[in-house]
Amino acid sequence: MAAAPVSVPRIKLGSQGLEVSAQGLGCMGMSAYYGPPKPEPDMIKLIHHAVATGVTFLDTSDVYGPHTNEILLGKVFDVMLLNPKQALQGGVRGKVELATKFGVSLVDGKREVHGDPAYVRAACEGSLKRLGVDCVDLYYQHRIDKNVPIEVTVRGPSPFVSVCLVVGVLEMVAINMQMGELKKLVEEGKIKYIGLSEPSASTIRRAHAVHPITAVQLEWSLWTRDAEEDIIPTCRELGIGIVAYSPLGRGFLSSGTKLVDSLSEQDFRKHMPRFQPENLDKNAQIFEFVNTMAERKGCTPSQLALAWVHHQGNDVCPIPGTTKIENFNQNVGALSVKLTPDELAELESYAAASEVVGDRYPQMTYTWKDSETPSLSSWKAE
Repeated sequence: MAAAPVSVPRIKLGSQGLEVSAQGLGCMGMSAYYGPPKPEPDMIKLIHHAVATGVTFLDTSDVYGPHTNEILLGKVFDVMLLNPKQALQGGVRGKVELATKFGVSLVDGKREVHGDPAYVRAACEGSLKRLGVDCVDLYYQHRIDKNVPIEVTVRGPSPFVSVCLVVGVLEMVAINMQMGELKKLVEEGKIKYIGLSEPSASTIRRAHAVHPITAVQLEWSLWTRDAEEDIIPTCRELGIGIVAYSPLGRGFLSSGTKLVDSLSEQDFRKHMPRFQPENLDKNAQIFEFVNTMAERKGCTPSQLALAWVHHQGNDVCPIPGTTKIENFNQNVGALSVKLTPDELAELESYAAASEVVGDRYPQMTYTWKDSETPSLSSWKAE
């Protein structure tokens, strides 16, 4: 098996100054969606171990729980005996880059998406309180509100805005433009950098035109590569970092059908198209190919799948989640797995788009394919 490196490298995420560990830790599954919440003391120990190892980029959201995942991280800072503000702003081993998200809420069991300025501020204030910090490093819009122009969410409306379309590119001339809530929150020191999760390429361009976007979070793995056509090139053109969530195919690239057999009724993966019986046999072949190559390389399939993501560029940071220290250590070991161009091509041939059966989400709602917002000129603030 590939041994975990002594230290975790650090990378520049985007072009606005944010530096993070080359691999992050997705915390969602500790509190929500992947079955019942895990024992809090165990999760605190895991996160503390991650930070001590050098994985300092922690990812959460106000909808995980909801709220309980942020509360968990707030308790982690207490256990670490660190001043949270100092931990976020500097230090060596104590440095933590904290990312959280807003925009998705559960109302009577139904998901709602919001991007209006009042909601943004209330969400941020709530997250800061639950996390027990004065500032978060990276604040994402978790899903795009299709009823609110992205410019309003990022920077804000103005009564003096003219918008014109030139060669298909939105150009904005704004006089006395009001600062939107995300921009205001940056100026107030409550957030350092702005990110988007699951935006389309055009949404990224529109948002970046009114305020620098530091990072885009999207699902990217061996078996989810549709963002490579347009979104990834757009991010690179604009100097925006890429944060890859579910880099292990929600665990499928770690253990294949064994994962599906072990899912509890509370695990939302049981309802995802790729995990359904009619798609499972075909998708299982992808795992078997990856597993065979991993054996040849002397690593685990998880490490091989993560190594593929790491080899996509130094502007990419995968954030695999786990609830076990053993699995965390294995994931960190992916940083020492080296792949040749031929091996990368071989891996990609196993998991070509034509070989993957089933969508990422049911109906593919609330993804970048369903994230276009109204034009700024059409916006009338209530």
